Amino acid sequence: MRAEIEAIVDEIKQGMALLRRHLDWDASQQRMAELNGFVEDPTLWNDPERAQKIMRERTDLESRINGYLKLDRDLKDSIELIELGEMEDDATVVADAENTLRGLKDEIARQQVESMLSGEADANDTYIEVNSGAGGTESQDWTNMLLRMYTRWAEKRGYKVEILEVHDGEEAGIKSATVLVKGHNAYGWMKTESGVHRLVRISPFDSQARRHTSFSSVWVYPVIDDKIEIEINESDCRIDTYRAQGAGGQHINTTDSAVRITHYPSGIVVSCQAERSQHKNRATAWNMLRARLYEAELKKREEKANAENAGKTDIGWGHQIRSYVLQPYQLVKDLRTGVESTSPSDVLNGDLDGFMEAALAQRAFGKQPAEISDID
Repeated sequence: MRAEIEAIVDEIKQGMALLRRHLDWDASQQRMAELNGFVEDPTLWNDPERAQKIMRERTDLESRINGYLKLDRDLKDSIELIELGEMEDDATVVADAENTLRGLKDEIARQQVESMLSGEADANDTYIEVNSGAGGTESQDWTNMLLRMYTRWAEKRGYKVEILEVHDGEEAGIKSATVLVKGHNAYGWMKTESGVHRLVRISPFDSQARRHTSFSSVWVYPVIDDKIEIEINESDCRIDTYRAQGAGGQHINTTDSAVRITHYPSGIVVSCQAERSQHKNRATAWNMLRARLYEAELKKREEKANAENAGKTDIGWGHQIRSYVLQPYQLVKDLRTGVESTSPSDVLNGDLDGFMEAALAQRAFGKQPAEISDID
């Protein structure tokens, strides 16, 4: 076997060992047996919500286990075919098996990413909030660019995006926005995007064409189901209604349909103006508040979560997780993982998977890079 192929085999084996460890193989087998027992129980569907949850968990776990087993079989088969082809001096068989091994290497990488999305709420839909920092029109335009970036990313993955509320800027861009992204593992993929994002560019709003730095914050939190109980005392909250803004016809500026809820103990504020009905907006806002409180509790249980809390930090220097430089050169750099892209236009059009995968790997496997410096 050629040295190059031996190196690929070793890399695949190392990846599979890591995948098996992260899957917690023995515990997964035990849980699979429990889930099969539930499925065989004829009374399971007496509680449809519980049954659906069990079936989703079983399908997901079965997919992970079978994916690992298939990798193991394909690796052994490919090695045997290479050895057989070399014995019989059949270059075609050897070449096909080597190509299969290269494909396995890519599949290992994909399954490793999927294995990272196994948190308590990772499979859920997610809310995304974007907020502009200091800087007026510059920052508000940047916030609108971020909203577009995440919308493009979600649409490329086949997710559905619903705008819940938008506050327009005075001249351009937006002050803030909240969207709901619906799709399997939406929160799992998005959760590492919380933080401050920094943009450096020649301002289109500056008549002297000077370079400006803008900051915006992103906050990501999962949609939670009704089975998760979050206690909220209404006496701890202030509920405000106001007129929605933005496109939407006559109704937008004639009724106080938008709802904002302020939760005093946590300082969390949520708002919704997506519906014409104040009642529906109020119900959505309460769900958003429950989700935010649940997400805060999840963060407390995650060892490395403190640095993720973008909503509790200033939107400015020293807090950014990623910098996007458009002039005088082209570069996007993640300040947690060191991952870079020399094509900001692609990134701003939703090419975010590389950044997300690296951040997920860092969180899941504890990979800590050397100190990373920001870019000018």
